[in-house]
Amino acid sequence: MFDAILAKIFGTKNERELKRLRPLVVAINELEPAVRQLSDQELAAKTAEFRQRLAQGAALDDLLIEAFAVVREVARRVLNMRHFDVQLIGGIVLHQGKIAEMKTGEGKTLVATLPAYLNALEGKGVHIVTVNDYLAKRDAEWMGQIYRFLGLSVGVIVHGLDDDERRRAYACDITYGTNNEFGFDYLRDNMAVRLEDVVQRELYYAIVDEVDFILIDEARTPLIISGQVEESTRKYYDFARLVRRLQAGVDYTVDEKAKNAFLTDEGVRKVERLLGVDNLADPAHADALHHVQQALRALTCYHRDVDYVVKDGQVILVDEFTGRLMFGRRYSDGLHQAIEAKEGVRIERETQTLASITFQNYFRMYEKLAGMTGTAETEAAEFEKIYKLEVVVIPTNRPLIRIEYPDIVYRTEEEKFRNAAKEIKACYERGQPVLVGTISVEKSEKLSALLKKMGVKHEVLNAKHHEREAYIVAQAGRKGAVTVATNMAGRGTDILLGGNPEFMTKEACLKDRIAEPLPKGQEAYVSDQHYYYFQHQGLFYRVPRPKWDEIFAKYKAQCDREHDEVVALGGLHIIGTERHEARRIDNQLRGRAGRQGDPGSSRFYLSLQDDLLRIFGGERIQNLMLKLGMEEDVPIESKLITRRIAAAQKAVEAQNFAARKHLLEYDDVMNKQRIAIYGWRRQLLEGQDQRERILEMIRGIVASFIDRRCPEKAHPSTWDWEGLQTDVNSQFGYRINPTELQGLSREALEEILYQQLVAKYEEKERLIGPEVMRQTERLIMLHVIDNQWKDHLLSMDHLREGIGLRGYGQKDPLVEYKKESFLLFQEMWDRIEDETIRYLFFLQPAQPSRVELPFAAEEGEQESEEIAEPEPVTVAPVPRRSSETTIEDFTRNIQRKKERELAELQYAGSGPSTARTVVKGRKVGRNDPCPCGSGKKYKKCCGA
Repeated sequence: MFDAILAKIFGTKNERELKRLRPLVVAINELEPAVRQLSDQELAAKTAEFRQRLAQGAALDDLLIEAFAVVREVARRVLNMRHFDVQLIGGIVLHQGKIAEMKTGEGKTLVATLPAYLNALEGKGVHIVTVNDYLAKRDAEWMGQIYRFLGLSVGVIVHGLDDDERRRAYACDITYGTNNEFGFDYLRDNMAVRLEDVVQRELYYAIVDEVDFILIDEARTPLIISGQVEESTRKYYDFARLVRRLQAGVDYTVDEKAKNAFLTDEGVRKVERLLGVDNLADPAHADALHHVQQALRALTCYHRDVDYVVKDGQVILVDEFTGRLMFGRRYSDGLHQAIEAKEGVRIERETQTLASITFQNYFRMYEKLAGMTGTAETEAAEFEKIYKLEVVVIPTNRPLIRIEYPDIVYRTEEEKFRNAAKEIKACYERGQPVLVGTISVEKSEKLSALLKKMGVKHEVLNAKHHEREAYIVAQAGRKGAVTVATNMAGRGTDILLGGNPEFMTKEACLKDRIAEPLPKGQEAYVSDQHYYYFQHQGLFYRVPRPKWDEIFAKYKAQCDREHDEVVALGGLHIIGTERHEARRIDNQLRGRAGRQGDPGSSRFYLSLQDDLLRIFGGERIQNLMLKLGMEEDVPIESKLITRRIAAAQKAVEAQNFAARKHLLEYDDVMNKQRIAIYGWRRQLLEGQDQRERILEMIRGIVASFIDRRCPEKAHPSTWDWEGLQTDVNSQFGYRINPTELQGLSREALEEILYQQLVAKYEEKERLIGPEVMRQTERLIMLHVIDNQWKDHLLSMDHLREGIGLRGYGQKDPLVEYKKESFLLFQEMWDRIEDETIRYLFFLQPAQPSRVELPFAAEEGEQESEEIAEPEPVTVAPVPRRSSETTIEDFTRNIQRKKERELAELQYAGSGPSTARTVVKGRKVGRNDPCPCGSGKKYKKCCGA
């Protein structure tokens, strides 16, 4: 209450912030007449002038007023779009590294041009992050006209580009792309074996569009690059059949909130009988228990046409926030395979994590980060705590006059859909456009079937029709239009009342073959006033400008007439058929109506069977409904109910925030290790001399041998000389003479051993030359680091899975995780040093006989991108070698393996994240003789 009183006297924090920025807007406006007098050439020359001033010591803030005035004028000339004053405020907020909340239709795409241009003057590269390829291409083409006018280069990062195309795009002043592509390129760069294979520059400044979706909704989803593991897929079908024989409520229980299922004691006994085992909890049967658990989750918690669709014999995930298909994304830990078995489609092999990062940690690496969205205020606390990003709510250009009706609640889902369909039909008959929001593909098709029966002509926009998404959304404001859509987050296309004449003109030009396709690879962003250029389904087209203007004028007149008619009918009406767990998602749907001062309205239809009310609303809402006397087809309409639902949503948001924060606390531990490893790799790629590090490794290994075989507190007569001799010979291929060393102190023994080993190393260096030795050191280190890091990720996955059990012992799992992970990291670091030194000391100049290396990957082994939790698989360590390998062999094998991986990376499919396949070299098969020389099969020996 005290805060409310202070706000009335001094204004809210947001109002004070806006007041502070208004003088800058006034200054930009005062420059407008002078800037308007400049010729095109003088305007374009401003870029060179600004860069010169930066080089002379000026700060970006010193240039802000002039730069914004220049961009506004160029936008007016090139796009016939002049930034509103509120858009200037949004641009300043973005430049300051904050989040600008701007309502739908307020022109966020245009706003981003202001800070993007200003920060691009530094020459370090600006990234503008979008949620899908369509928006990245569209915005790069559309807004790129402003940047190119001013002499800046524009690139776009989408799926399907090769490394050279990506490198050129990242080298541009401003680069548009999707969050997934930026993240995966970062991971791939940190798997590269040569500096020239790296595509990204430093992470300087990013503007994240739909920032709440990317940094909140997607935050719990790690990006993973993984390699396939050779393992039978038949078992998944067996376990899928097994769990169908279990009885719900008797053999297992389901936790819908956590999307998990648990075997009861009776269920455990039944599974043991079916599998023919005595004790399912025995560690020997851990694999079987894991697969039973995942098969049960697949059966009970993941539903077709809600969580995924089956298309062309593949299980394709559906984004719960946008309703889009997520090509290339897979659940991990065997869950995706369990779903494939449940659906009876071909099962892809399990994978092992090679590299991973969360969006939280990727975007926090940028020197400056900003974001924009229509809905961020409800998550302001999370943005501040996790990303140190402040949210500033930008006022609308024109007053918002949308009417928001109270929610109406029915007893059952059938009643809800039936009555929602009646209202849709009423709007349709009077010509008022309606946009209907559903939470899943299944629900959108259910409502669509109802509308068909009622004779209501409509469009369906869900994961199964994503190709026509932009066109469907653009025309959703036409008179009599009815659009049934899954979640509207990040659609990126304005709904104009009366229709969008530009989209209609494009459709007509394509249909009548007036649009001429450009040859692939031809520059599409041509500044040519004789043609109008546009993009459609990945291809660029051009239309003679007079013809375009003629067709556009016809559709513009038609849309203007319809606009006035739709305004008279009350504008776009939004109908929500279910509340989402997050208020933001509901607000995104509502925000589609009432743009730029247009009239509009919204209403949500709910039922007591909806997930939010059933799972999270609790008995309080349901009891309240029943007390108010609910009858069939008689709704309850009450602001009290709306408030209760909002309270339930707040509770869920708090729960989800806690889960994301918890994930980040764990991933921060991993992130520090990732930074250390990737930093070391980067030094190697940049060619930094590693000789001193090698000598430090030798000293460290010798010291560890002395500590183990010649303990400080033990009498010298008890020292294990035979063990020391074996250690040194195994590690360095060097035989010591114990009789010459006896009688020395520990310190002297360590120093003499070190000097002898350094002398051997220097002798090898003289033999092959310092330059070749330095290159060999770097190649070997890269190989060993990559192998050990991959195995470390697997160990960390296993640690993460079981660490929660420490809570039963009154220990904090996070503290225990930090301790254990540090020990694992230390062990991995020691292994890297051991393996590196062993390879270096056993390498010899090229000789006639050759020895095959046992660490190349098997033919047909694949890598893919995942956005899911990593999958646990057992990986055999690289066996220690006692035989010698030539430097020529080693470097050739490493170089070929890495070059093949980099050269043959290619995308298969399309979507926000796309799988890629790599063909690799040969490795030891499970049934091949073990390379250690034991005579046993590899799977029975070192590969056990």
